[in-house]
Amino acid sequence: MLIPILSVENKEDYLNRLKRPDLGELADSLPSSSVTIPLFGRAMKPEETVRAIIKKVKDEKDQGVKEIAKVLDNFTGESLIYRPSEKAYKKVSCEFISALRTSIARIKSFHQKQLPQSFFTEEEGITLGWRIRPVKRAGLYVPGGTAPLVSSLLMTAIPALVAGVSEIIVATPTKEAGLAPEIEVAALELGINHILPVGGAQAIAALAYGTESTPKVDVIAGPGNLFVTLAKKEVYGTVGIDMLAGPSEILVIADEKADPKLLAADLLSQAEHDKEAAAILVTTSKEIAVNVVGELERQLEQLPRKEYALASLKNHGAAIVVPNLQTAAVIANEIAPEHLEVQVANIDEVLPYLENAGAIFLGSFASEPLGDYILGPNHVLPTSGTARFASPLSVNTFIKASSLLKVNKTGYEKVGPSAAILAEVEGLRAHQEAVLRRQEL
Repeated sequence: MLIPILSVENKEDYLNRLKRPDLGELADSLPSSSVTIPLFGRAMKPEETVRAIIKKVKDEKDQGVKEIAKVLDNFTGESLIYRPSEKAYKKVSCEFISALRTSIARIKSFHQKQLPQSFFTEEEGITLGWRIRPVKRAGLYVPGGTAPLVSSLLMTAIPALVAGVSEIIVATPTKEAGLAPEIEVAALELGINHILPVGGAQAIAALAYGTESTPKVDVIAGPGNLFVTLAKKEVYGTVGIDMLAGPSEILVIADEKADPKLLAADLLSQAEHDKEAAAILVTTSKEIAVNVVGELERQLEQLPRKEYALASLKNHGAAIVVPNLQTAAVIANEIAPEHLEVQVANIDEVLPYLENAGAIFLGSFASEPLGDYILGPNHVLPTSGTARFASPLSVNTFIKASSLLKVNKTGYEKVGPSAAILAEVEGLRAHQEAVLRRQEL
């Protein structure tokens, strides 16, 4: 059987199937790589490689970035600033441009509703405030694997633009033929004109510390491979980051009326991402579980990325049969998945009990890939159970707040004595004096 069918009593079995090495464990498990020998004179493990790359970029700036990118990514360019060209419009279809603009409009509309408001409160002698401001400069990472990930650019850039970020730099590796025209067109549609044409840890280091051609940013957002994620972890504190995302995951809650073909298709939509992706079905029907397993086997044969999906399902796939939807919600909350689909006849039977998920898709038409591309909410989501405390990438990723405190003599006389007493209790004499000396004003 492609994936096991488990009962709710087999808690350890399905939790063990979800277990994947965390970032540090994964990095430690990989052998030293010889690709670093031309750069650093010896083979290195991932974390050591990332630290060496960051140091080289900090020390040598543009020249260091170029040398690293040439060895690791076959970078052949001379400039580390790429300006999108209007000529790219001629290389893409009208249908793509239309779909792109629809997606931009929907994502922008959704994220505009997230904008928090500054506020002020007044009492006699005291004015207090909460002032919201965007960061000045954001760096966005867009992976450059086998296909142009336009959606990654949209989902990171639009919240930044809505937040009011004035400068955006997009880092994405380029191929020999240059930047994918779809990415260029998307950048032009968003008004982005500064692209760093390299990827990997070297791009993260350039964004975090700055070089001659790449100004230092305040926040870095966007998904990437192990080396990108390790680099984001390493530079956090120097800059802000969105999150440390792991492999994709989906959990689908289904009752006896759900369509096994649709359930299997949605599970595979995430399994094809990565061999470490997780795809879990939680259902009240043993018959549905059996039928979904059969559908997975049939649909798998049609996928170009069959190798990835098959490994994902074998390693991290499962169907869990539960007695009722409330139990399904308990399991979902415990797993806290990145994507949670609810395909049941009465959504109200389960929705009130759901607490932990990056994004919740309701109903048989709400397929997860619609959220990836077109619906509007962000697809950069917390993974690996972090939805227990973390949220999707949003406008809040690119803003910061300052408290404002204004006090006149009347306000000081109202609160000063209490502040002085608290400072005395804590043994902080200078704090106390700073308060009391204003009695003389």
